[in-house]
Amino acid sequence: MVNSADNEDIYSRPESPEAGSDQVGRSPDDRGLEDIPSVEVISRAALMLMSAAAERLGLSDDDPDNSPHRDLDEARRLITALAGLVTSSVQYLGMHAAPLRDGLKSLQQAFRESSAVPDAPGQGPGEKYTGPV
Repeated sequence: MVNSADNEDIYSRPESPEAGSDQVGRSPDDRGLEDIPSVEVISRAALMLMSAAAERLGLSDDDPDNSPHRDLDEARRLITALAGLVTSSVQYLGMHAAPLRDGLKSLQQAFRESSAVPDAPGQGPGEKYTGPV
């Protein structure tokens, strides 16, 4: 039997580097949240929402219409959350804003194409934040 005290605590943060030490060799996963710029945190959150929405639209499968992961209700929620995040933080995203907006628009269009009964213009997922797609 393995003693849990012998295992590394997976939730512990690595020790903070000493003042003046070089952090270049640290991977993003080794950094504490206080070391990650806000634009990176926002971008990572947006990418996670995008990926999850694409999965729920079935876009990762060869036949999206028959994907076992397809769930349009979940996709709607994820796309709406993504739209809120992107539109509310666009002023902070700089050069990252355009690709995130493009990805959001692509997901909104894919949702519209996937729906048996498309939403009215302006009523689709996230369109209350982005306007009609």
